[in-house]
Amino acid sequence: MPTHTEKRIIPYSARQMYDLVADVARYPEFLPWCAAARINKRRMTETGEVIEADLVISFKLFRERFASRVTLNPAANCVDVEYLDGPFRYLNNHWHFKDVEGGCEVDFFVDFEFKSAILQAVIGVVFNEAMRRIVRAFDERARALYGQEFSS
Repeated sequence: MPTHTEKRIIPYSARQMYDLVADVARYPEFLPWCAAARINKRRMTETGEVIEADLVISFKLFRERFASRVTLNPAANCVDVEYLDGPFRYLNNHWHFKDVEGGCEVDFFVDFEFKSAILQAVIGVVFNEAMRRIVRAFDERARALYGQEFSS
């Protein structure tokens, strides 16, 4: 499966964007195709927190649950996602946020492959647009939560 990498500057602080992405339980409120989210386990680490969560993704006729381990590192403003179980062969995803003048630089990366050839074919056609929609959904959520203005 192709990967999607995106870097850009947005008018919010790294902390605001980190907090938004780290709040996995609220994804169904704004993320396209995310029908449900459940936090199964939380544990604190020296650098932050590790969450094990289930997300239900619903796309056209497909509805799939997958489990992931989300490593939250607030000091580094990064969120790393590791695939545990579900319809994928693998899934790698990370978000890194860095404060820059006027906002923060968002570094987003995702790479995954479905086990099912049918699902793979369906998503392959719309993969890049789907990834852009997901990143846009986080931008729109930031605007709804924090307004238009940058604040540190």
